[in-house]
Amino acid sequence: MNEYNGLLENNKLLNPEYMIRMYAQGAFPMADANGKIEWYLPRTRAVILPENFNIPRSLKKFMQTAPFEYRYDYNILEVITGCADRAETWISEELIKAYKRLIDLNYVHSVEVYENNNLVGGLYGITIMGAFFGESMFSKVPQASKCAMVKLYEHLSEKGYTIIDVQYITEHLKMFGAKEISYNDFLELLKIAYTKKISFSG
Repeated sequence: MNEYNGLLENNKLLNPEYMIRMYAQGAFPMADANGKIEWYLPRTRAVILPENFNIPRSLKKFMQTAPFEYRYDYNILEVITGCADRAETWISEELIKAYKRLIDLNYVHSVEVYENNNLVGGLYGITIMGAFFGESMFSKVPQASKCAMVKLYEHLSEKGYTIIDVQYITEHLKMFGAKEISYNDFLELLKIAYTKKISFSG
């Protein structure tokens, strides 16, 4: 079952309590070209386990001299709008408003990349206890989103997170150690993650 429930009205789909309950099961929302919100629950999941995270050698070398500054949760909403700023996007205005409500409840977090004090890349996701549900990333300059991934890993590893959910496998994510697992295995990892009381920004 990919499409979780496309028949409910958007205001119900984006109620904060409903959203967190859906995220906790591994579902995630996307808007189509007309703005209709649907929840998806793939039966095969792409995840990165912190202990399996890989930093490509060329990226390590780049980061040693990169003119970047990194911040966490400094301007989450600007990261989300940066991710949405493309020709085709699943991040509708209504979803951005929903994420704003989750930001206020401390569920949405970001890794931000700055150059000369300008936001040039980053990523954001939802956290529930020891699980990080990655949503989207963007770059305005080369390598910025990749550097954000490394900084995310460093932060989550330091905090003791169990799993990074990246939803679907891509070549970009494979280089960081992403792999596909069954939904049942995914649920077992979530059970472990939900035993941990972790604060992303604490």
